[in-house]
Amino acid sequence: MAPNTVVVTLERPENISLIEMNGSIFQEKQKKSASPKQFTYVLLLKAQRILACFPWVAVKLYTLFGSIKTRIASSDPNEEDPRYKGRLYRFIKVFLAISVIALVIEIFAYLKKWDLSMVNYPWEVQNNLVQWSYMAWLNFRGDYVAPLIATLSKSCIVLFMIQSLDRLVQCLGWFWIKMKKLKPVIEGELYDVEDGSSFPMVLVQIPMCNEKEVYEQSIGAVCQLDWPKDRFLVQVLDDSDDELLQHLIRDEVMSWKEKGVNIVYRHRFIRTGYKAGNLKSAMACDYVKDYEYVAIFDADFQPNPDFLKLTVPHFKGNPDLGLVQARWSFVNKDENILTRLQNINLCFHFEVEQQVNGYFLNFFGFNGTAGVWRIKALEDSGGWLERTTVEDMDIAVRAHLNGWKFIFVNDVRVLCELPESYEAYKKQQHRWHSGPMQLFRVCLPAILKSKISAWKKANLIFLFFLLRKLILPLYSFTLFCIILPLTMFIPEAELPAWVICYVPITMSILNILPAPKSLPFLMPYLLFENTVSVTKFNAMVSGLFQLGSAYEWVVTKKTGRASESDLLSLAERESKTMNEEKIQRRLSESGLEMLGKLHEQKTPVVKKKKNKIYRKELALAFLLLTAAARSLLSAHGIHFYYLLFQGLSFLIVGLDLIGEQVS
Repeated sequence: MAPNTVVVTLERPENISLIEMNGSIFQEKQKKSASPKQFTYVLLLKAQRILACFPWVAVKLYTLFGSIKTRIASSDPNEEDPRYKGRLYRFIKVFLAISVIALVIEIFAYLKKWDLSMVNYPWEVQNNLVQWSYMAWLNFRGDYVAPLIATLSKSCIVLFMIQSLDRLVQCLGWFWIKMKKLKPVIEGELYDVEDGSSFPMVLVQIPMCNEKEVYEQSIGAVCQLDWPKDRFLVQVLDDSDDELLQHLIRDEVMSWKEKGVNIVYRHRFIRTGYKAGNLKSAMACDYVKDYEYVAIFDADFQPNPDFLKLTVPHFKGNPDLGLVQARWSFVNKDENILTRLQNINLCFHFEVEQQVNGYFLNFFGFNGTAGVWRIKALEDSGGWLERTTVEDMDIAVRAHLNGWKFIFVNDVRVLCELPESYEAYKKQQHRWHSGPMQLFRVCLPAILKSKISAWKKANLIFLFFLLRKLILPLYSFTLFCIILPLTMFIPEAELPAWVICYVPITMSILNILPAPKSLPFLMPYLLFENTVSVTKFNAMVSGLFQLGSAYEWVVTKKTGRASESDLLSLAERESKTMNEEKIQRRLSESGLEMLGKLHEQKTPVVKKKKNKIYRKELALAFLLLTAAARSLLSAHGIHFYYLLFQGLSFLIVGLDLIGEQVS
């Protein structure tokens, strides 16, 4: 026997298991089987936990319904502008009524367990008149209604796939740019810092109208641009109709003028043409002829001090370059679910659409702000026109037709804020989607007669206008909000699962790629995009046919979220060239002075804000939930879940439970 060997005697080996590991022997007690009494105790414990969840769920549901009841009670049913309802709202109501009646009939047939699949003709049914009528409806539905709906759905699916293919091609172009690290390069030498006369003359414009929340920070940011003081002029173009606000803005301008900034204040007594008229009036000044470039910033935009040094040098050595567009950066993108979803859309717009079109086509739609124009390009293209509500897209298209090229600089970002309430967002989207259709009507002859290449004409007409401005809201609303619930009552024309699930999810993933931190919001984003499609569709139709509020311009409401502290913290993170001395001066002089002025002035009484009820969204919510109930009877699976959650999404938006909350 070996000297280190130990003899172990096991008295009851049947209850012992031996495990040998690395030459050692361990003893493990065999587990005893659970007794029936213990098993019953475990089941009772789990049942108790499940039952304990019911009161919690009941309390949450009670709180939710209480909030909905309070919101409805505190809303003004007549507050929504009737122009935003119109014929589309009446059509949805009729469709909803028909769907409810169809659901009642289907539930009755389901409870009666009618199985008429083997009956070929209505007269073969001998039971009763109701059953005969139901059988006649089934035959009529299969022979006449279903083929029509199937044809319409196939047309929408084709448009859907074409638009998805365009989105995929854009993403591939974006991947190529990221992989190759492609970006616009400044040609030639930069301007001599020691010789101020080497810098070109730049005009900086800030058009605004009743922007009491944000005018101070935008003027302060523009006045601190790092550019020779005698080589740029700031124009504050104020269209405000509030006399108190006019005095405040004028005082702010005077305070910066006393600090040595070359700045002027302009106010129009007659506000014609909205923003386009404001810019057109400013460009008519005699001193504008002394300037070579013009930078434009909306009232809620705050450029970093190095903005001009990062954009204007691109024009040097590029005589055909007409526009340099910078990217937007949002100070309140994490404020609520609405701003998070907007951030996803706009990140894709700038990161993919603008960057890809700018690099491969040298053309994209001007975003109306945070861009620098060559004044000669504006003059050659006819200047600002007041014929549409998208004057920025209008001038971009006309400049493109005249041969001017555009550059998008993705690494230059300008701070701004997103609409935080659904009301402001809805009005913004209405203008953004009705305006392009107005422009398409008026500029189509000019595109066809222009001397640009056939490829550029095709890109403008089919891709820029039709596919991305018209087809997208058209199929999104028609396919997912009308045809899909309709097919629940006409199962012969049922949409395949890949149309309502797999392809939309894939496209949503592509949309979120430029904002990877938003991946947890994938499903809310998909549902919200379909929810907003009713507003976009209505705006597109009104712009195309010049209906209702097509030419109405509503200034997007600002909250002033980009306060001094917000701006400073974000500027420190996003700009390495920020001068600490300028930051402190901005805080002490600009912020405190305006705070004192606001306390000195007598502010008007602000009317308490009320909640809104959006009737189109509510009608579509009940329509989709009705279709979901019908889908449940047929055990459609994925169709039921989509209709249920999409209906709840419409319900949340219709009750104005998204975005800025009103107590």
